[in-house]
Amino acid sequence: MSRAVTRNALEVSVAFDSIAERYDDIFTETLIGRTQRNAVWDLLTQVFSPTDRVLELNCGTGEDAFFLARRGTSVTACDASPAMIAVAQRRKSREAPQAKIQFQVVCSEDIASLAAEAPFDGAFSNFSGLNCVADICGVALSLGKLVRPGGRLLICLSSRFCLWETLWFLAHAKAGKAFRRVSGQTVASVNGVPVPVWYPSIRRLRDVFSGCFHLRSFRAVGLFVPPSYIEPFIRKHESLISFLANLDRIFAGLPVFRCIGDHILLDFERVRQ
Repeated sequence: MSRAVTRNALEVSVAFDSIAERYDDIFTETLIGRTQRNAVWDLLTQVFSPTDRVLELNCGTGEDAFFLARRGTSVTACDASPAMIAVAQRRKSREAPQAKIQFQVVCSEDIASLAAEAPFDGAFSNFSGLNCVADICGVALSLGKLVRPGGRLLICLSSRFCLWETLWFLAHAKAGKAFRRVSGQTVASVNGVPVPVWYPSIRRLRDVFSGCFHLRSFRAVGLFVPPSYIEPFIRKHESLISFLANLDRIFAGLPVFRCIGDHILLDFERVRQ
């Protein structure tokens, strides 16, 4: 890795180390977090079978890996944060000691180091992990070498434009936050630690992965369901969440709508060369 990429990966690691022990409380187990994750799981169950070997990038505390393992899928789950991996390992010992999961401290920029474990039947990255990667071209190239021809790649990233976010912050007279994604890059604060964040467009992602992958489809995650920082509002109106989730199921895959959610979920297929 280049010095700049190494520095960025270290910043991400430090930031998420600082919230690892609280991550499940502040996102995984929230109403919004659970609802958005269920939307991703709907596609995971369609794409990956119980006999597959799957590579997960940015696994956090392992929630998605445990979901797949419960269905019989074997998962190699990686994250740049040693503290996140430590939490995931404790969860495995407590919740699923026999699960076919290997947790490893590996940042997305360094997944080429897993070449000895290839080929994988598929790979995925959930909830914005790849938004924190400066060199996504390098990640795409590495994934092309790790995923077998015909294998699937699912990536869920924060979108370039989120209608909920824009309207919410405009209503609170915070124009800077309302349009912070539009430029394609910003700096987020994770527990007080600055983390550079990129918001690649759909065209950019399609082009970056086109050398090895074909984009089959994409859809919004969190179209009517709001971003996680609106959790306090949703907690006061809990009956709304199932209604909003139903709207997402109806509209999230439609043109225009699929581009303006909190996240976007892309389904790629490894091309046969």
